[in-house]
Amino acid sequence: MGVEGCTKCIKYLLFVFNFVFWLAGGIILGVALWLRHDTKTTTILGSTLNDHQAPSTYYVGIYILIAVGAVMMFVGFLGCYGAIQESQCLLGTFFTCLVILFACEVAAGIWGFVNKDQIAKDVKQFYDEAVLETKSDNENKSKAAKAVVKTFHETLKCCGTGSFLEHLYNLANPDDLCSKGQSTIFTSDLNCHARIDELFSGKLYLIGIAAIVVAVIMIFEMILSMVLCCGIRNSSVY
Repeated sequence: MGVEGCTKCIKYLLFVFNFVFWLAGGIILGVALWLRHDTKTTTILGSTLNDHQAPSTYYVGIYILIAVGAVMMFVGFLGCYGAIQESQCLLGTFFTCLVILFACEVAAGIWGFVNKDQIAKDVKQFYDEAVLETKSDNENKSKAAKAVVKTFHETLKCCGTGSFLEHLYNLANPDDLCSKGQSTIFTSDLNCHARIDELFSGKLYLIGIAAIVVAVIMIFEMILSMVLCCGIRNSSVY
């Protein structure tokens, strides 16, 4: 009787954890879709310079997050049903899915940690290339590059890279790339490099926090599902 009571307790505890897991999957899916369609990000990464698309490495992490959120919702439902039915088969399948999902989560976390600086670096490099192209003698190239640079400036509310030489050049050769009155030599918050770092680092931190929370929930669920499986096996009378 004590074993049965303990099994029931674990059963409902696992159901609650799985319901939370299902909700977390829905939240992660929603956040991932928001990150994917965020206006600032899509505008910048949708820019094209000389038939060369802006770096889209950032989207790899977002697509992984979308897939993880969708699978979490399915696995959460499977876990809830398995717990209520006290099915060893369903709980075993649930545990296997959790292990695979956990491995994907760890892999995505490692990928994000390795690429967190590279993503912003690639976008800044793309911006710098566009700025250089604006000074090209080829009118068509210069016009296309100015459109890209203006997109960055208007989207991020910034201007230039903060370089002293760049500032002197802009004073000597004024253009319409920056809004009137914008000067990055004394106002680092208008520095486009700083704004790019801020935009992507903030989103990557959000992804990292979501991954950690999900990983912790997964560990608890794997433990509870195995304990419940053992409890069902011990309490079964055939």
